[in-house]
This record gives sequence, structure tokens and C-alpha cells, in this order.
Amino acid sequence: MKLTLKNIKELKSTATPLEKRVLQYITDEWGNYDDKKNIFTDVLNYGCQSGMVGFLIYYSDTTKFYRRYQEEINSLLHDLMYETGIYAPSEIFGDKWDKEDPLATDDFNQNLLAWFGFEETMRKIGYNFEQLENCI
Repeated sequence: MKLTLKNIKELKSTATPLEKRVLQYITDEWGNYDDKKNIFTDVLNYGCQSGMVGFLIYYSDTTKFYRRYQEEINSLLHDLMYETGIYAPSEIFGDKWDKEDPLATDDFNQNLLAWFGFEETMRKIGYNFEQLENCI
């Protein structure tokens, strides 16, 4: 599929709530980019931790995002664990993961999971577009 604003909007009709939120981010950023694939590659190369996703900077925002989309984010994490055979979040997130909070009840791990959920959803959406095949 071609990376067009029309196709981005059409994906919303069958999207999950988390996917709809990421698609909204893409449409919000559409006018800020000449090369539209950079909407995806910027987030996937630099990550939410870079501050480029403005509504996912502060703990108060990232923890709210995580709690709102917790089921979907946990499902994405489960899928990644299954695909990689790595079943410990501390092995996936490295020293960023607070091992003393294995169930992500505190802000720090919820923050990581919010960023992970946003970025993985961006990646999944990107797989729909031929212009992004070699970029993500």
C-alpha cells in the first residue's frame, strides 16, 4: 500500500484503540514532514525517549498512556517475548528495567512500556506501506 494520508485514515476504521492513537499522531505530524516516511523512521530510530512524541515526555503522561492502553501494550510485549524466546522484561529492556518492579506497578517501568507500546505500534502500522519496507 502507498503511504498516503488517505490510506493512514482508512486504517483507522479497523484499528485498535492504541493503533488509532498512533495513527492520530501520524496524521497530526503529516504536515511537518516533506518525506512522510520520516514520521515513522524518526520515531523508530530515535525513540520516544528523545522527546519527539510530545505527549509522551513526562511520567504523568506516559503512565496515563500505559494505563489506558495497558492490555494492548502487554499483548505486544507478550508477542515480542514469544517471538524472541526472551521471557524477562529485564532482558528486553536491559538496565532500564527496574527489576524490583516486575509487574510494572511503578512509574518507571510504566514509562518504558508506554514508549515500547507506541514504538511497536508505529512499527506494525509501518509494515503496511511499501515505502517503509527497507526502513523499519
